[in-house]
Amino acid sequence: MSIENILTSAPVVPVVVIENLEDAVPLAKALYNGGLKALEITLRTPVAAEAVKLMKEAVPEAYVGTGTVIDKATFEASVAAGADFMVSPGVNDELLALAKETDIPFLPGAATPSEVMNLASHGFKFLKFFPAEAAGGAPMLKSIGGPLPQVKFCPTGGISLATAPKYLALNNVVCVGGTWMLDKELISNKDWQAIEALAKQASEVK
Repeated sequence: MSIENILTSAPVVPVVVIENLEDAVPLAKALYNGGLKALEITLRTPVAAEAVKLMKEAVPEAYVGTGTVIDKATFEASVAAGADFMVSPGVNDELLALAKETDIPFLPGAATPSEVMNLASHGFKFLKFFPAEAAGGAPMLKSIGGPLPQVKFCPTGGISLATAPKYLALNNVVCVGGTWMLDKELISNKDWQAIEALAKQASEVK
């Protein structure tokens, strides 16, 4: 399993925040059944790591990864949870060293040409572009693609159903990360059918 396989499994990677553990399995099923094969579970809540384990057991065909991997603690929590991949909003020397010690695909974040060049020099061909909209959006990524065409991106941050197509049209974008299919009200109402419909809409974006 490579990060390329994971990122090309669907045009959108849902960026999931699990507040209540009981939501983890039905949410994973709804997203996967809607056509979103790779799920990024952010390590921003106390139950996130446990949610990853439950989702992997319930939907073994899905790629269940962790997001907000920012230090040794979150990195080790991801490994312990059995994450299929890990995503970081940025990178530091500690994370680079840890990434070299594991076979788990790692998607580090970058927002500038210098950061992209640095990560490319460490062998990374796929990066998260974050925060996408705030960091210049699709025009910025298109510009980066000129001198650095060998690096591909999953832009995340402020992207919507309406703006996703302009990113996906770029040669250096393989997928986008988003949260628009994770409507908080629908989740609190446990309306998994509506979440699945939003996921299906996202899985068909071009």
